[in-house]
Amino acid sequence: MIDMMKTAQAQLKEMLMQAMGQLVTEGKIPAESIPTFRVEIPADKSHGDFSSNIAMVSAKALHMPPRKIAELLTEVLYFGGSYIERAETAGPGFLNFFLKKNWFSDTIKAVLEEKDQYGKSDIGKGKRALVEFVSANPTGPMHVGNARGAALGDGIASLLEWTGWETEREFYINDAGNQIEKFATSLEVRYLQKCGQEIEMPEDAYQGADITEHAENFYQENGNRYAEVESEIRRKALVDFALPKNISGLERDLKSYRVEYDHWFSESTLHKSGAVMDIVQKLKEKGYTYEQEGAIWFKAEQFGADKDFVLVRANGIPTYIVPDIAYHCDKLVTRNFDKAINVLGADHHGYVPRLKAALNALEVDTSKLDVVLMQMVKLLRDGEQIKVSKRSGKAIGLVTLLEEIPLDAARFFFNMREADSHFEFDLDLAVEQSSKNPVYYVQYAHARICSIQRMLKEEGLYQEGTPLNELPVPEKPQEIELIRHLAAFPSEVAAAAKIYDPSRITKYAIELATLYHQFYDACSVKNAETPEIREFRTDLCRAAGQVLRNAMAILKITCPEKM
Repeated sequence: MIDMMKTAQAQLKEMLMQAMGQLVTEGKIPAESIPTFRVEIPADKSHGDFSSNIAMVSAKALHMPPRKIAELLTEVLYFGGSYIERAETAGPGFLNFFLKKNWFSDTIKAVLEEKDQYGKSDIGKGKRALVEFVSANPTGPMHVGNARGAALGDGIASLLEWTGWETEREFYINDAGNQIEKFATSLEVRYLQKCGQEIEMPEDAYQGADITEHAENFYQENGNRYAEVESEIRRKALVDFALPKNISGLERDLKSYRVEYDHWFSESTLHKSGAVMDIVQKLKEKGYTYEQEGAIWFKAEQFGADKDFVLVRANGIPTYIVPDIAYHCDKLVTRNFDKAINVLGADHHGYVPRLKAALNALEVDTSKLDVVLMQMVKLLRDGEQIKVSKRSGKAIGLVTLLEEIPLDAARFFFNMREADSHFEFDLDLAVEQSSKNPVYYVQYAHARICSIQRMLKEEGLYQEGTPLNELPVPEKPQEIELIRHLAAFPSEVAAAAKIYDPSRITKYAIELATLYHQFYDACSVKNAETPEIREFRTDLCRAAGQVLRNAMAILKITCPEKM
């Protein structure tokens, strides 16, 4: 797994340490410990390919002006056997470094040699991660927020896989609790209406067409059979009939969105196994609960939460958070994942510290639990926001969305912003076939690369599988900038995985497409100055196409060869 940026940075750090050692040996600086220093990529490339603050951070320890330290270092730095060509002192004591041209040609070779493995690393090798996302209530079809959560969670899981984690995807089925009771009420009313009873649907019930359809199908199979039985029996029969169909529908719709789970974990199993009430008992035994007005409370403030909260209501029914505590104990203790990542709506911001407080009380390592909070999505058409409501049945769901816009556009658009950013999804832009549409713009860059390769093959100027020769060094700035960006891909994947942010990959892909289009406009491939330069630019096109495919593979988005 080759990372040309890291290779050059590692060489540079070693060279700087050796140069410091030489200055000590020569008596030009005192023998003091060198503070931690950075080797970074400057925003302004005219300042070099890398810069370091080693002279700045060493000034106090060495009792010397930083610029003097920098000048001494430039005198003794040895560049032999490295990718670094020269160094310059800048400002009060910064050191800027410039790469040799063979680094650029070696970067192209690295991409073409590693192919679809380029960008992968073993950072998480030997560790297991569980990514839980969507986990929509199975009481109806998924809404647009779930669509964003699915693209985001799946992207996070892919990033972890690309960085060596043994990653599993999980959907937590909320098949118990208040939402199921409301689901039962909604089904029961619609069924009794079908049986001819005059009964009104409660305002807070689910009003969607899917509820009516379930009730009608249940009636088709059972007629009036359940009209006169006890409500509890009727409600259970209706839920047992409709809920598996909804869960099956969620699985089907998510597969159509290119999301497949390793596990579907049912909340009801936690109730049946006794794990839910076991949590309450353990907290009682540890002395972390108290009773008030018949309810059992958890001393959450003692563990950093904003306030204590109820575990078990006065009626003996546990609150919604208790099975969630049991579920996370299952993740982190029973199944012993090294990292559990939850993708949740931003409205859970108060829930997370309460959950962690309970886990801390149970001596569960909460450093292994990371939560990504996701902001809401606004759908725009003709510049106006589309109002949606799940309860009224007028929501635009995932399936409806994918009937209107391409699947690739949906997955790309939903990962264009950081999870904690509000996102306006422009439905008109998502179907527009122009450079204004970012996913079209990126896919067009790949199609353009494929077109060049086809044209060169047809004219006998390129053969697939041709072994790589010594490539000439790049000369034009558009070539250099494109190669720099290709080299940054492994580090970008690692950084995106570390902070659970697939939007870094969409941004990377857009910038790569931009740099490629600029290269295409400035650097002719077919009519290059020499056959050697034509071969070099052909390989650069191939490398750019490979990295585009790799970036889009993380997001599970296609790269068409023709558009």
